[in-house]
Amino acid sequence: MEIQNSDLTRFLSTGVAGLDTILGGGLTSDRLFLIEGEPGTGKTTLALQFLQEGVRRGESVIYITLAETRVELESVAQSHGWSMDGIHVEDIIPSENILHPDQQFTIFHPSEIEMGMTTQRILDTIEKHKPSRVVLDSLSELQLLAESPLRYRRQVLALKQYLAGKGCTTLFLDDRTALSGDLQVRSVAHGVITLELINQSYGCERRRVRVVKYRGIAFRGGSHDYKIVTGGLVVYPRLVAAQTRTQGEHKQLSSGIAKLDALTGGGLNEGTSTLISGPPGTGKSSLCSQYVYAATQRGEKAAMFLFEEAEGNLLIRSEGLGIDLKGAIEDGLLTIQQIDPAELSPGEFMHTVVGAQRGGARIIVIDSLNGYLKAMPDERFLATHLHELLTYLGQHGVATIIVGGHPSPGNPGSGSIDASYVADSIIMLRYFEARGKVRQAISVFKKRVGPHERAIRLFSMGSDGLHVGDVLADFHGILTGAPSFDEEQCQLLFGDESA
Repeated sequence: MEIQNSDLTRFLSTGVAGLDTILGGGLTSDRLFLIEGEPGTGKTTLALQFLQEGVRRGESVIYITLAETRVELESVAQSHGWSMDGIHVEDIIPSENILHPDQQFTIFHPSEIEMGMTTQRILDTIEKHKPSRVVLDSLSELQLLAESPLRYRRQVLALKQYLAGKGCTTLFLDDRTALSGDLQVRSVAHGVITLELINQSYGCERRRVRVVKYRGIAFRGGSHDYKIVTGGLVVYPRLVAAQTRTQGEHKQLSSGIAKLDALTGGGLNEGTSTLISGPPGTGKSSLCSQYVYAATQRGEKAAMFLFEEAEGNLLIRSEGLGIDLKGAIEDGLLTIQQIDPAELSPGEFMHTVVGAQRGGARIIVIDSLNGYLKAMPDERFLATHLHELLTYLGQHGVATIIVGGHPSPGNPGSGSIDASYVADSIIMLRYFEARGKVRQAISVFKKRVGPHERAIRLFSMGSDGLHVGDVLADFHGILTGAPSFDEEQCQLLFGDESA
């Protein structure tokens, strides 16, 4: 079930829809929150989104900066297409005059003077503008001014009590660059959000957000992918299929080819996943196109996600087989998205696929499993991500088709991911040699829902479409690629065609 929090809790939106989802509704009002992360993780961007949301709601908001200047903040906002109108910026930054020898303190330590001056300016700013949202950037400067852990903790506690008394919902930003790596503020803050930047061996870096702590609130735990785009942070909440379980009758979906439907026991079932496996060139992607085309002919929506083949090549190849996918696209029944390798996180991909399902797609094709694995080579638990996605789609009545890689003989599910873990059904395509020519065979190795044929049938492709032929009853060893067969029966099956 979905995360539920008390209706009595008043939440403020962070300005990032995905983050609000993870937080169970947003940030509890009048509380202090810590946003921590190394430089480059997007803390300032998130803080500005938080304040922009306040401006949009007509609230008074303040950005107190101890490190960046007003000009630098305006530059960040401009890069995202935002205006700083309505955001009061108080930059408490040491003047360049302190470099002059006459400005050096001799009787008191500089930090004692600067800490007092900084605190007073913060208090004066709050009293002047009476904000409902406050950002303090950054705690590292405050910690360095405090010098001792005791003084630093007392300073943060005092600020927390003061801001809460003034009705402020506050974000403290911590870039983790201070000399001490203690957890003083984590224990004081009402909630802690960590932003992480992870470098990859190849491709762009990955960013993840995690709610470390949130007092009294049910939130979605674990790491969630996010990225920084023009317009701010976009967070992709981790998919939890168990929270969206539904029950319903799932019909069978025809391929438009009678013998193929007979082979699969009447067609593919809604709410199930099917792996189409086989060596390159056996027609796996073409078979996917046939199922998609049949769905669009019934007026149903479909979506295809391509990791390997270009969209243009798919359309041309399908057209050569008499499968008109262009018409389905023009009619708004089919969307095709080409995935750029090494530029996608698992969370973003799942968010994109779920978006297609919410847009009404009843058949979703992922081409291919190998491409999915290689597009995110440094990611762990990809099989778990995929299983969760397929479970979610299944619960919403979507038929998912995955193109698999080259299996080993006698084990159609072999590969980097156990097919029995991710797929409800397996359709197997194989090459075999007969009378000097390379032929193709099709069979169904597994189907969890309902019966299916155990036969191995002849499969072929031509300008007039895909064809599923007779049962190869007199062929033995087709899965090895070099079967033995009865010449008379072969003559009946293939005629007098020459080698």
